[in-house]
Amino acid sequence: MTILLIALLVSASVGFFAYAVAILRGERRQRREIAGRALAVVNPAGWREERRRGLAGWLSGLAQGVAERFGEAVKPREAKELSKSRAILVHAGFRQPGALEIYWGIKAGAALVGLSLGALAAFSGRVPVQYKMFVVLACVAVAFYLPGWLLDARVKKRQKAIQHGLPDALDLLVVCVEAGMGLDAAIYRVCLELAHKEPILSAELRLLTLELRAGKSRREALKNLSARIGLEDMGSLVAMLIQTDMFGTSIAQTLRVYADSMRTKRFQLAEELAAKLPVKLLFPLIFFIFPTLLLVILGPAAISLIKMFSGMKH
Repeated sequence: MTILLIALLVSASVGFFAYAVAILRGERRQRREIAGRALAVVNPAGWREERRRGLAGWLSGLAQGVAERFGEAVKPREAKELSKSRAILVHAGFRQPGALEIYWGIKAGAALVGLSLGALAAFSGRVPVQYKMFVVLACVAVAFYLPGWLLDARVKKRQKAIQHGLPDALDLLVVCVEAGMGLDAAIYRVCLELAHKEPILSAELRLLTLELRAGKSRREALKNLSARIGLEDMGSLVAMLIQTDMFGTSIAQTLRVYADSMRTKRFQLAEELAAKLPVKLLFPLIFFIFPTLLLVILGPAAISLIKMFSGMKH
């Protein structure tokens, strides 16, 4: 009887423990899902990356933590340099709190990797003695500046995508405003419509909408939008919207005029690219296409002439 009672108590204890663990895991999962939905509103790509599980996710988190701690120690102390790096990271879409430290940690780690590779190349015996120091310095410099080059390329890619989708967004915004919607509601509607076609611009407009809903003034939210993107056209649009809001002029008419100018600018850019096309095709024509055409056209005639002169000799 005593053994049976002990077994029942142990079973009940194990059951209650398993039940408590299940409840705690369910609560954690619910909190994670809520945080994920909030993050997906701002940055869907970031939420997809955040949802990675398993060994790859653990290694990614470990690498980020190491890079952040390393970057905290090696990042520059000048406010101007830090502000410039932070602005570039924001333009590239990296806005998490430790992005600056991770960036400088990656740069310093890449420099160490370059130093190791340069030292291995220099002392491998295949590099002359007078060039060993140059090889080491070149590897360190390339490795140190490579993350910056990749970051600049990402910034240009994002800005190009935003500039490409901005005229369409303005056209949709004009339609929504002229249909009677307020500017805030029109911006939210446009970001929903462009979610699949222009995801980068849609995410920026969604973040603007969230700032407006959080209580920020329209002027401050629009300035934050311009600062996040770092594009001249977006800065002009933001300045125009702020002036329109200050002086009380018609937003629909202002947006229509600016949309027409953006459409004209995009057409002029296409004409400019078309005008550059003959110059860009010149070298491929000279070095690849013309020799092939000459070979195809004059080849049979050259073979016939060779055969004819060979017959004359005999």
